[in-house]
Amino acid sequence: MAAWTPPQRTLRDTLVDAERRLAGAGVSTPRVDAELLLSHVLEIPRGRLFLSDPIDAGDQVRFETLIARRASRVPLQHLVGEAPFRHLVLQVGPGVFVPRPETETVAEFAIRTLRESADERLAVDLCTGSGAIALALATEVPGSIVHAVEREDDAVEWTRRNIDALHDQLVAVNSQVVLHHSDATTVHEHLLANLNGRVDVVVTNPPYIPTAAVPRDPEVREFDPPAALYGGADGLEVVRGIVHAAWSLLRPGGALIIEHSDQQGEAAADHGVPHVVRAMGFVDVADHVDLAGRDRVTTARRP
Repeated sequence: MAAWTPPQRTLRDTLVDAERRLAGAGVSTPRVDAELLLSHVLEIPRGRLFLSDPIDAGDQVRFETLIARRASRVPLQHLVGEAPFRHLVLQVGPGVFVPRPETETVAEFAIRTLRESADERLAVDLCTGSGAIALALATEVPGSIVHAVEREDDAVEWTRRNIDALHDQLVAVNSQVVLHHSDATTVHEHLLANLNGRVDVVVTNPPYIPTAAVPRDPEVREFDPPAALYGGADGLEVVRGIVHAAWSLLRPGGALIIEHSDQQGEAAADHGVPHVVRAMGFVDVADHVDLAGRDRVTTARRP
């Protein structure tokens, strides 16, 4: 009589177990994360996972390794090496801030404003990180020139990778992204001094978390670079420097667009980003909510 062998595990079995483990580890979207990691291992789109199919032993080992790392709260984007942002897929990993869905609202304001420009279609993205906002602007606004500024060495390497990877898309719409390895609060004094008074849009997702306000999520607290998170004692130190730089860079009527936390909008009064922007002399200052209905974006114009 032939020896009995256990039935091979199916993708469904594998996913059910992985979802249970991720849920137990506190991952907020365990099913989605498990499916994305499995599609990454199998190198097929998530929508083409046929759950009744068996899983190869080697793929099982690779998947289990990724699930263990995700259960330890390593960001999903670090495990698959990429993050979606609007219509783009960006390369990310250790040393660069992972772009979040709420920043797509910031990019949308910048894109709409730059499209309306009758001038050079010239923009500056300060604290560009992975290049998410800069690349969204350049690829969605044909004929634009976007200067992307980033200070941190590791982040600059990720920005450069993404610009290179999207080269063909940029060429197709006759746009450029020019990377500058510099401090966003002083770049107008040297590398971008020739742009002072010419820029249509300055956009930024700066570090704005107060130093003492440690994020709850381990993915943010332990894996996003501190330089991309913390903005001094009140969270507004970098913002103040960027507002000053934007004042120099923008042409009369040019737009400033800043992301901030849901605690730094109009309701925060003197401790909010709208107050900082008004104090510099900007006009038409308005605060806007993100898709979740939380204060997220301040827009203004240079008079």
